[in-house]
Amino acid sequence: MSYIDPEALVASLRRIQTEAPVTGIVQRLERAVAVVDTLFGYSGAGLMFAEDGKELRYLVATDERGRSLEGAQLHLGRGPCVSAYEQDTAVTCSDVRADPRWPELAARLHPEVRAVAGVPVRLGGRPVGTLNVYRSTPYEWDDIDVQALYAYADVIGQIIAAAVAAEEKSVLADQLQYALDYRVIIERAIGYLMGKHDLTAAQAFTGLRKRARDSRRKVADLAAEVLGEGAGEPR
Repeated sequence: MSYIDPEALVASLRRIQTEAPVTGIVQRLERAVAVVDTLFGYSGAGLMFAEDGKELRYLVATDERGRSLEGAQLHLGRGPCVSAYEQDTAVTCSDVRADPRWPELAARLHPEVRAVAGVPVRLGGRPVGTLNVYRSTPYEWDDIDVQALYAYADVIGQIIAAAVAAEEKSVLADQLQYALDYRVIIERAIGYLMGKHDLTAAQAFTGLRKRARDSRRKVADLAAEVLGEGAGEPR
């Protein structure tokens, strides 16, 4: 069972909600997701978003293990987080590797992704995405975990709703589309590095992120450069 400090929870929610409005929506969402695993001791967290009410795409993940969780579900179109969105309710799994609901999921996951929980993020009373967390060991989720996730999912919904109210909807859509697109660029760069250097997805992403940190650049900018270099190579 997780121990959740009520005062820390309230303080964290308030900080996210009252953050300066000039901060971009993508940065605010990334911060909200990052707080989830650090505050409650989960191994990682992520946010999936349904573009224009269509299929889910991953928007934020705290690490490559979380990316494997979201990426595997998007590839298969099934999983606990997809179910949370489709059913508009919390879905938990004590050990995704032994859960008969998604037998094909385990083979595509990082080995340290075990217990998974997802709750819907709602806007205007309907789900627009999911907030997802995982643990690296099997774990029985309880009501406290689920209530905390719902609280954060509500905050994320409020962040999006406030952005809609403060800006033209087209501006919000452009920001979210940019976030989704630069994730695609990173995925393409990872695929290119995997093929060129015979790497796993985790190795390619770790190397790309290290190069970005060493050069103090954004991962997305470096990924675009890698793709540009690849396009210029002789075939």
